[in-house]
Amino acid sequence: MKTNIGYTDKIIRYIIGIILLSMLLFVSGNAKYWGLLGLVPIITAAIGFCPLYTIFGINTAKKDK
Repeated sequence: MKTNIGYTDKIIRYIIGIILLSMLLFVSGNAKYWGLLGLVPIITAAIGFCPLYTIFGINTAKKDK
């Protein structure tokens, strides 16, 4: 599996993931479980690969020379 997520993209994904996960603590009712979607950007940032980027032909990782 080739990396297709760059450094800046990873940072943004971690921030968005943490914000979404915080919904589990700060939102009441069933809406708080939408915060579990925060796991998706965190996991993709951790492994450095996004399947949707492959489908759309996007690559934010640095190119090797």
